[in-house]
Amino acid sequence: MSSSKSFLAYAFQRQLVLRSAKIALVVGTVLTLINQYDALLAKRVDVLKLALTYLVPYCVSTYSAVMNSIDRKGAGGGQ
Repeated sequence: MSSSKSFLAYAFQRQLVLRSAKIALVVGTVLTLINQYDALLAKRVDVLKLALTYLVPYCVSTYSAVMNSIDRKGAGGGQ
């Protein structure tokens, strides 16, 4: 239970949220242009696909940053 609390505590830190949002904006935009370029031109964008295209990089970035922070905290705490 405490590991999930620490995960959430890290995941909602303002700095991490902003960094993950910036990464998601860049990666999501590139992926949108690659995958939905023709739909954008025709103005037939699938909103669910568009939302997921930005949400997935945000989640991956957040998860990797949190796990890195937890790993570093655990490694430093054992010495």
